[in-house]
Amino acid sequence: MRKFTMTAAAALLAGAAISTATGAAAETGQAAAERSAANIPNGDRAYEELVDLFTAFDQWRKPEAIDGVVDYSPATVAKRRKQLRAFQAKLPDFAVAQWDRHRQVDYLAIRAQMDLADFTLNVTKPWARDPGMYVDDLQRLAYTELPLQGDDLTAFRARLQAIPGYLAQAQINLDSVAADYADLAIHSLSHGDGVGHGMPYRAVEPEGAIGWYADLHSRAAAQQPDLLSDIEAAQQAIAGFRDWLIASRPQMTAPAGVGREAYDWFLTNVRLMPYDSDQIVTLAERELQRHWANYTTERHRNRNLPELELPQSAQEYEAQLAGTDAKIREWLADEEIISIPDYIPDSYQEVGYNAPWIVRPEGPMFWEQIQFRDAAPDHLHATFPGHRFDGMTARRVSHPVRRNISDSGRTEGWGFYLEETALQLGLFDDRPRTRELIYIFGLFRAARTIGDVKMQRNEMSVEETMAYWKDWTPYLDDNVARVDAGIYIRRPPGYGMTYTIGAMQLQQLLVDRKRQLGDAFSIKDFHDYLMGTGRLPVSLLRYDLTGYDDEIEKLWRHVPLSDVRPAQR
Repeated sequence: MRKFTMTAAAALLAGAAISTATGAAAETGQAAAERSAANIPNGDRAYEELVDLFTAFDQWRKPEAIDGVVDYSPATVAKRRKQLRAFQAKLPDFAVAQWDRHRQVDYLAIRAQMDLADFTLNVTKPWARDPGMYVDDLQRLAYTELPLQGDDLTAFRARLQAIPGYLAQAQINLDSVAADYADLAIHSLSHGDGVGHGMPYRAVEPEGAIGWYADLHSRAAAQQPDLLSDIEAAQQAIAGFRDWLIASRPQMTAPAGVGREAYDWFLTNVRLMPYDSDQIVTLAERELQRHWANYTTERHRNRNLPELELPQSAQEYEAQLAGTDAKIREWLADEEIISIPDYIPDSYQEVGYNAPWIVRPEGPMFWEQIQFRDAAPDHLHATFPGHRFDGMTARRVSHPVRRNISDSGRTEGWGFYLEETALQLGLFDDRPRTRELIYIFGLFRAARTIGDVKMQRNEMSVEETMAYWKDWTPYLDDNVARVDAGIYIRRPPGYGMTYTIGAMQLQQLLVDRKRQLGDAFSIKDFHDYLMGTGRLPVSLLRYDLTGYDDEIEKLWRHVPLSDVRPAQR
């Protein structure tokens, strides 16, 4: 894919441009350069050595699993903390101040990845605070298709046999469990959520992890009975883990969020965001009001049109999906929105889609309420040219650093950016009721941003966040609200806010680039750059593409996590 390069003259012009999204002038000239240089490492190690360091770190950050099980014992965690400090200690030794901005971007991206590992080891500590980490791991194992043979069978049996010991160790590791984490884990052990992130289709969804092992047992009885004794031992261990959690729940009272100070540190040093958490809440509140205003006026505009109806059959839904995919592909090409590389499959079945047809006794859940009425909003976000398209292009990035980093501000920001951008570019001019669905998605993303921040700052519980989201979001149900709240309180902080804030950053970058290039700007080239350069934090992409350094200058003033929160070092 085409990637922009800048001449020296264009780079000088970029340095004098204005960042219109923030209203702050980009600092330029000798004074700004001197201020930045004071904080940029200026050692003697070469860029190629930085790549080697990152390659070693990238291998290290994927813990070795024995029989599919990762060791989270205190001794192993302490060893990993020491190893990480050794990686981080080398960062000041590089001649970063002497590199061009593209290599400086790589340095900041690598530093952020090490800060993420630091934060996980010393703040979030899921092995000690979140029993759901163990539940999720075990439930995914139960999805395994049978029968198995050869090495696959050997590996699967070893993982089954390791479950009792794994859960016994979990009960030792889990010494500071958060109340919300405990409740979510207890729920997910015995209840299906109806959302289906990654799980295989069943006409009747099994009830949580325990239900999925009953499903595995039933399949093994018919297809591979020699696994039954190992499955039964695993079932007994999982039921025992549930009972232990229920009995221990009164003592599990720790807060789930990381707190304001740690959250703001994470936003700056890992997410590389130009905003603190208060600013993010303010931006999200404004977006919430804007989307509700647009939704209200759109509903009035369409008041004499028939409502979008749910399809009556799988065949009707499949026909809608096929038509939506063809319409989006044609629109992308005809309107010169983005390049569609030859390696992207022509069929939407090969690319995949987000919501399979399912009939629920209680009716469709939130995502299906939207997707079944019109597949376009979610197809744009999650499939084409959203996440699945994005993932296919990302796998073609050959850069040794950028191909191994994926920031949710860029990935989820891109998916959300596509929805309203497509509306503005006319994709839904002939589907006025679909514009209402776009605004509903926008409402939920803005509300999630506020819930994300307030859960992590320990200002709202999971239950309070669910109620808040449901109050603001049409069609939203308890299961989707619970699953999403669980995702955003349990993943590294700030994931839930990256949809809205990442999209806003991409909109800012579009404005910056258009104002920088004037009539030479091409939205297709802009989108192709995003697909072809790696999924780095948007603040880094902004510097990489435009040369504007007002956000980057602040990132050079790095404050180590240990200065903010003394850790187990």
